[in-house]
Amino acid sequence: MTTTTIEAPAVHTRPSEPPPKSRRFGKTLTRAVHASAAVVLFVLLWELVPRFVLDESTRTFLPPLSEDLQALWELTLDGELADHLLASVGRSAAGFAVAVAVAVPLGLLIGWYRPVARFLQPLLELARNTAALALLPVFTLLLGIGELSKVSLVVYACVWPVLLNTIAGVNTVDPLLVKAARSLGLSSPRLFRKVILPSAVPTVFTGIRMAASYSILVLVAAEMVGAKAGLGYLINTSQVNFQIQQMYAGIIAVSVLGVVVNAGFVGLERRFSTWRPKEKA
Repeated sequence: MTTTTIEAPAVHTRPSEPPPKSRRFGKTLTRAVHASAAVVLFVLLWELVPRFVLDESTRTFLPPLSEDLQALWELTLDGELADHLLASVGRSAAGFAVAVAVAVPLGLLIGWYRPVARFLQPLLELARNTAALALLPVFTLLLGIGELSKVSLVVYACVWPVLLNTIAGVNTVDPLLVKAARSLGLSSPRLFRKVILPSAVPTVFTGIRMAASYSILVLVAAEMVGAKAGLGYLINTSQVNFQIQQMYAGIIAVSVLGVVVNAGFVGLERRFSTWRPKEKA
């Protein structure tokens, strides 16, 4: 008696093909709509509520967005906005650059030597939790109301997020990577350059991005005291002179500047962290 064996036909599996362009475009459009929905709603409320809900007296202090944008456009055309913007960006960039130049090497050094990090941790926490604006009178008394006090205040505000994130980045490097590198015979300088520094880059850039935002926010407040130019000066002067639309135009300029700066540093962070695996959505 013979037995016949029937084999199942071989199934050839194709490699997964990327989704068609139309599907990718649809997903991108959906994400864009979800991301911008809250902003669009806020803009509509800013325009419609002052026009149709608020009474005339309250509307004076909260004009519709279109009137604020008109004031912003007029400031742009006559060059006044550019003058204030350049003054603020110059001070902010100077303080930010000094803070990064000091905090990154110092943070790498402190993070590399654990006993030093543990010794300085209470002092660093105290300094970090002391608001920069609370020290504005101190900086003004010691350095005057000129450029030096404003730039120094920005330096103080930016140093701590960069310094503490750099220390954290060094301390959170995977110990297995360090052991593997040492087993391969890497010297301490090469270990630091090839393992510690690349692993710490994402955390360091997070601190740098936070510091960039702080440099703008703190400076705008500092420019309201004793400055002759800058976005903070524009906002404060407009409020004093009862130029309400112009005041909101300055606030919008600050917000746009902050978004642009943050987006730029997010792009830099991705550029310098291309080795990291992408997280699945």
